Amino acid sequence: MDRAKNYLKKPLRLRDHNAQIGETYAIAIIKALNKLTELVILKTKAIV
Repeated sequence: MDRAKNYLKKPLRLRDHNAQIGETYAIAIIKALNKLTELVILKTKAIV
């Protein structure tokens, strides 16, 4: 718990900031791909 508190007290360094921005960007891409996948699945019909 102390480690987490100390981490939160530190100012955000540029490297940490860039990593956080990159992670946010990756999450946005994953969400967009998931939505596209859902649309494709909804339109796909089984051919029997």
